[in-house]
Amino acid sequence: MNLAYTMQKFQDWFTQQWVIFTGRNFSPNEDNWLIGPFGEVNGIGEEFINQLAEKENLSVERNSISKGLLTSINQLNLSKNEINSLSKKVIEFYEKTSNYELVFDVKWNPFFKPFGFVVNRLFSKRINQLNIPLQNNNQEKLNSEIIQLFDKNTNELKYTIWLRKVENTGQVIYSGIYGTCKLPSNQTFIKAIFPLPKGNATVIMKPSVGKNRELILDSSGKNFGDAGFYFLLNDSKNNYWAKFVRSFTDQLSIREKDDYLIATQTLKLWNLKVSEFNYKINYTQQQLHAILQKHV
Repeated sequence: MNLAYTMQKFQDWFTQQWVIFTGRNFSPNEDNWLIGPFGEVNGIGEEFINQLAEKENLSVERNSISKGLLTSINQLNLSKNEINSLSKKVIEFYEKTSNYELVFDVKWNPFFKPFGFVVNRLFSKRINQLNIPLQNNNQEKLNSEIIQLFDKNTNELKYTIWLRKVENTGQVIYSGIYGTCKLPSNQTFIKAIFPLPKGNATVIMKPSVGKNRELILDSSGKNFGDAGFYFLLNDSKNNYWAKFVRSFTDQLSIREKDDYLIATQTLKLWNLKVSEFNYKINYTQQQLHAILQKHV
C-alpha cells in the first residue's frame, strides 16, 4: 500500500493520500513535461526560494528591473500572425514583468465562498501560499517581484519565480515558478508551479490570441497529458504521483486598455464559476520615472 509522508500535518497527509488513491503513478523521466520543484513539509512562500536554491546549488537574483516571466514571447511558439496581432504592451509585460505593479480584486460565487474559507483556514495561511482574499470587490495593491535562480556552475537561468504579496500586510498571495513546457502533443504551453508540502499544484495553460489583441491562457483540458490542473507529490517511498483535476479550470485574459493593462482570471469547478479576479496592471513608479527621464 502506498502512503503519503507521515511526519506532517494531518490535512496535508489526507489530501496527499487522496492524490495517491485517485491519481496515477508517473515517472519524472518519461513525463518531464509535468515534473517541477516540490515544497518541503516546512517552508513554502518565500522560504521555499532559499530552500530550492540550497538544494540545487543555485544563486538567487532579486529586485531586478526589466525581468519577465518569459525571456521572450517567442517561447510560446505562437504563429507569426498571432505574434503580429498580439498587443505590444502585453508582450512587454510578459518580457519585463518586474517593471509593473498590480491592483486586484476578487468576486466570489456565494456558493463556493465557504470552500475558500476552509482552504484558507486549513492550508493557505499556514503554508503561506495561495492566500486568496475572501472579501468581494476589495481592491488590494500587490508587491510584485520577479526572482531568478541561476545554476552556479553554468550561470544558466534555471527557474523564474513570480512572488506576489499584499502591499499593506506582506501576506503572500502567490509564490509560483513560471515557464513553458511541451506536452505529449508537442504543443507549447505556459506552466505555473505552486509549491506545496511534499508536492506542488501545477497549472498548464494553452496560449492563444483573441480578437481584441489580448493574450488568452486556458487550462481547459480533457485528459491526463492535456492542459489543466495537476496535483503532484512524493510519497513516503519517494514514488511520484499525479492527479489531473479535469473539473477545475482556470482562464486568464490580459489586454491593453488606454495606457495600462487589465487582466481577468476566472476559476471554475464543474463548469460553475468559483471566483473571478480582476487586475489593473501599470508601470511601477520607478519605471514611470525612468520613462519620463528618457523624454526630458
